[in-house]
Amino acid sequence: MARWLAAVGCVAAAWGAAGCGAGPTPLADGCSDPGPVERALAQAPRAARLADGTPLSRCVADGQDDADMQSVGLAYTAVADRLRDRAQAGDGAAALRLGYLIGATRRGAKRTDGVMAELQRRIELVGGRLLDRVPATTAHALRRGLRAGEAGG
Repeated sequence: MARWLAAVGCVAAAWGAAGCGAGPTPLADGCSDPGPVERALAQAPRAARLADGTPLSRCVADGQDDADMQSVGLAYTAVADRLRDRAQAGDGAAALRLGYLIGATRRGAKRTDGVMAELQRRIELVGGRLLDRVPATTAHALRRGLRAGEAGG
């Protein structure tokens, strides 16, 4: 009996060391920096990825604590605000990228049990306010980006 208990203990220890109960996925490099996020959005409406291949939605989905929410939120809102300003000036590519960012944020927030809902709301407000203030072609570009971001962001 003692041998059996020792064997079970060894197996349990090995199982735990192998990461069976692994915690949340850490944020990828670039998730909390506006520069890499903007560079990734240059690929939109194709799949916008950070340099390491991380989709923008995963930055949102992997943000599980206050520090992650703050760092991703600061980066994403800074990018969204810059893109909004350019889109208001008639830049259709900026509108498309903003739409993609909104869609990717929605996609990622769905996997966080509400933890990133405030970031999603903030990013959506930036785009929502824009729709009423731009020509139809710019609004179309924003909606096209939104669909692409939700589908594969």
